[in-house]
Amino acid sequence: MDLKTASALRRIRLVSAPEAVSFLLLLLCSVLKRTTDFNAVPVMGAVHGVLFILYVIFWADAWNRTKWGFGTAALYFVLSVLPTGGFFAERKLRREAESAVIAARARREGVVKA
Repeated sequence: MDLKTASALRRIRLVSAPEAVSFLLLLLCSVLKRTTDFNAVPVMGAVHGVLFILYVIFWADAWNRTKWGFGTAALYFVLSVLPTGGFFAERKLRREAESAVIAARARREGVVKA
């Protein structure tokens, strides 16, 4: 894995968990708006919107650099629109990055001929 691909995976990992948290907070603010006088939906909506746009940009970059198949790319996109999906995406991306690092080290040390 080259440095740009690793950076693309790192960027999407770094934004996936905050995006999931902002989604959950937006849902909470929506419920509070309907049940109380508390209205933080405009602020949380903007925060979540920015994080979601960043996630989609980083997702597209990671898809392009890693050459994921359509199914894998679709999975990461679907996880971004589920309320807690960002947590699962971050965990899966971390495992994928760790596996890629291990494979790169094995190739460099001559253990694997790929």
